[in-house]
Amino acid sequence: MGKRRPSGDGMVRKREDGRWEGRIVVGHKNNGEPIYKYVLAKTQTELTQKLHDKIETYRGADLSEDCNMMLSEWLDKWLTEYIACYVRPNTLFSYTAMIKNQINPNIGNRPLSALTTMEIQKFYNTIKKNGRVKTDKKHGIELADSMVRKIHLMLHEALDMAVKQRLLVSNPTNGTALPRNNYAPKQILNDEQLDRFIEAIKADERWYDFFYTEITTGLRKGEICGLRWEDFDENCGTLRVKRSVGKTINGVILIGETKTKTGLREILLPPSTADLLQQRKENSYSEWIFPNLRNAKEPMNPQCAYGRLKTILKQAGLPLIRFHDLRHTFATHAIAGGVDAKTLSGILGHANASFTLDNYTHVTTDMQKSAARIVGNFMDEIIGGVENG
Repeated sequence: MGKRRPSGDGMVRKREDGRWEGRIVVGHKNNGEPIYKYVLAKTQTELTQKLHDKIETYRGADLSEDCNMMLSEWLDKWLTEYIACYVRPNTLFSYTAMIKNQINPNIGNRPLSALTTMEIQKFYNTIKKNGRVKTDKKHGIELADSMVRKIHLMLHEALDMAVKQRLLVSNPTNGTALPRNNYAPKQILNDEQLDRFIEAIKADERWYDFFYTEITTGLRKGEICGLRWEDFDENCGTLRVKRSVGKTINGVILIGETKTKTGLREILLPPSTADLLQQRKENSYSEWIFPNLRNAKEPMNPQCAYGRLKTILKQAGLPLIRFHDLRHTFATHAIAGGVDAKTLSGILGHANASFTLDNYTHVTTDMQKSAARIVGNFMDEIIGGVENG
């Protein structure tokens, strides 16, 4: 084995076609042989400048011999060796679909070391305009901004790991421009609508317990579907949130961890909800608090719950809100009723109270106005009393 050449070391020569060629060492193979990056230019002066730029780009780099593997190969390796054991099944399914449907058809055959920020940006622009796999008259072919952002976040994470594994010098997703978040506005059921919703679910014996529990706890869709009786402490009136039910893939309902670490929590139930669950438990025939309607050995299918919600709302003449908006409805009425943000963030499984406040600014603003009026009236009485005295 020859002497190991240091990264950045290179050479310059004039080719037979008249062009100038330069190369620098950017890494080493497993046997110690150097890995080169080549540069071509019409003149020696131009080549010198290009080589200087390359040397700056690869300064301190020592890439491994896998740096030229295709992006599709790396993503497959990243999924199986670095990610599969540490993410929820739903997340893994989502990552796999994004790679298969978006990344591989567009840039999957590109060598890792050849990827550039400009190329990644062009990829984002392409899938934004023409990236939807399944199209219809309602959605067309344009990919949602939120999906472009999800693809970017996944690709960024994968390429960050490639940098750590000496397959890239820097992450080419850095510096790309992304569409803004354009989440659908939160919707809630106001007092009158909430009363109508409660009356509507009272008439639905099969679903009443489920939706009453949801509207009094604000659990995420997957969380309420994933509740087992072992999670319910009837003596203390508490409920432990420990898992989440996700999509059905090939007929199998995926069950995994909660969305975040703070999602693992214990909440104190309202007495009415605790009583309802206690009565339900007496007649239960499943380990699941809300079992699958077709197979009691499985948890409730979240899509089934979502579909039933839409039916109830439509029959009651209520706005066709999303399931997650029941969570917003609970949180909005809770904070408007005087529940402090710190307590509410714990119930909802938010990371911190500031996130809760940021999400329900419209409610806290109204509360601040009310507080200002109370303080104003209070001060007017004091000032008026002093002046009269």
